Amino acid sequence: MSSKLRQSLSDKLRVVIENKDMVFSSFRRYLSMKGESSKVQTLYDHCKTILSPTGAPPPSFQALQKLSSILDSIQPADVGLKEETADDDRGHGFFGANLLNRVDRWAQPITYVDIHECDSFTMCIFCFPTSSVIPLHDHPGMTVFSKLLYGSLHVKAYDWVEPPCIVESKGPGFSQVRLAKLAVDKVLNAPCETSVLYPKHGGNLHCFTAVTPCAMLDVLTPPYSEDEGRKCTFYHDYPYSAFSAGSAPICDGEEEEYAWLAELESPSDLYMRQGVYAGPAIQI
Repeated sequence: MSSKLRQSLSDKLRVVIENKDMVFSSFRRYLSMKGESSKVQTLYDHCKTILSPTGAPPPSFQALQKLSSILDSIQPADVGLKEETADDDRGHGFFGANLLNRVDRWAQPITYVDIHECDSFTMCIFCFPTSSVIPLHDHPGMTVFSKLLYGSLHVKAYDWVEPPCIVESKGPGFSQVRLAKLAVDKVLNAPCETSVLYPKHGGNLHCFTAVTPCAMLDVLTPPYSEDEGRKCTFYHDYPYSAFSAGSAPICDGEEEEYAWLAELESPSDLYMRQGVYAGPAIQI
């Protein structure tokens, strides 16, 4: 075999080997990318590890801190959302309702997106148009992690005063009111840290009002379950001065920190519709 032919074959063999290495390298990168967990998968995996259907035993402080840290890292695109602006305020998130006119858009519903639900927890998203409201409601025996993904949202939240302070009322529509203490009354602006409410503190009864188009990612644990006594109840709050305080443990000058809450039927003006989750699939 001539030296030129040997050199030609050697060069071709080197090219084949290099190309093969490039193919295998690309394939390894592909497999690596396929194996990478999305942020929502990481969130699911951690929730599945630390949360139980009954909420007992409670997760450690470190486990809850890690859950909050995971939520802190999540951006709208990580869950399939496109951030809305005030000029494009339809409350649909990624649903693209571009057929609506400027009059219709102000009457749009809050969109509820179910990511995952099991006996231990619920992962979901609420997409709010400007000025939309989720009225004051409770989370009995539940812990709720809330991450504002984009926009601005006013949060007003209460905790029950313990031991219960109840006043019988002769007013129309309800028979009694119960005293609650204001825990949160502020506007959240994304980006901000995850907020957490617990069964007995942190603002277990809360109301959301959208200041701008916004979206909230929630993890609720354990999830709502009427069979387990975790039914969502709506309330109306009245100023402390609206009812006779009796023996209510209130110091002078603190009246604005308290309110009387009366149970309501499910509000007829709560306009909400089901959306479709468009983020990365979760491997169960």
